[in-house]
Amino acid sequence: MLFDSQKKYLLYDGAMGTMLQKAGLEPGEKPDLMNITTPEAVENIHKMYVDAGSDIICTNTFGSNRLNLKETGYTPEEIITAAVEIAKRASAGRAKVALDIGSTGHLLEPYGDLEPEDAYDIFKEMAVAGERAGADFAAIETMSDIHELKEAMTAVKENTKLPMLVTMTFEKAGRTFMGVTVEDFVKLAEELGASAIGLNCSLEPPAMEETAKELFKQTKLPIIIKPNAGLPDGESGAYHTGAEQFAEQMLPYAKMGAKILGGCCGTTPEYIKALKSSLEAIL
Repeated sequence: MLFDSQKKYLLYDGAMGTMLQKAGLEPGEKPDLMNITTPEAVENIHKMYVDAGSDIICTNTFGSNRLNLKETGYTPEEIITAAVEIAKRASAGRAKVALDIGSTGHLLEPYGDLEPEDAYDIFKEMAVAGERAGADFAAIETMSDIHELKEAMTAVKENTKLPMLVTMTFEKAGRTFMGVTVEDFVKLAEELGASAIGLNCSLEPPAMEETAKELFKQTKLPIIIKPNAGLPDGESGAYHTGAEQFAEQMLPYAKMGAKILGGCCGTTPEYIKALKSSLEAIL
């Protein structure tokens, strides 16, 4: 179960990449490999999010698929097993662990060269490894292609018992980069048994409002809202929305009834702590 009678909402964590960069991740390096090379850094990040109030933390496995890990010397199972063990150790029972599953980075046919069956097998490999390692949920996130999302959700559903937290990344106009509408997203997610659905990445909190309103109209499932900390500076890469401002900008979603709230790119444990304080003040 996602919710108990004592919880009006659940706090997700914030960005992993932002924090890994601060912990020494070099440009061009694969974040997932830090589960093996510097597990203590990953564990410390998870701990900071749990200490900030996160009820759900995502494993450092966004890109832990066989295509992304090709030529690294590691298999998805090795990376994912290490990642789940790190997250569970860091949570110490205080937070649930979600297996983070991102896009393969390849377009499915006919738009690209990845066959649907291959995408299915890639996601199956990730999901089975995550469940075996002890993940509580599968967090399928930052998807823009409805066909890739279908393969990911089907692979999780048919090969594991993991509840699915599913988010797509929409542009301000209300469609994903691949043209997916909220209606299309909801229809697929409900058909394939998502436990919660929502929006993540791409936009700062205010820019998501119209899409979120449409999402609330379309579904009765628990809603996830996980925006970016504004936009990054072109030179420094720093995000322009601070923790307190971000927390204030998230309050409209809580008032709409969003059940799972957190942050994506640019957010840190400071943002989650500020969000927790703001939510406690109104709920």
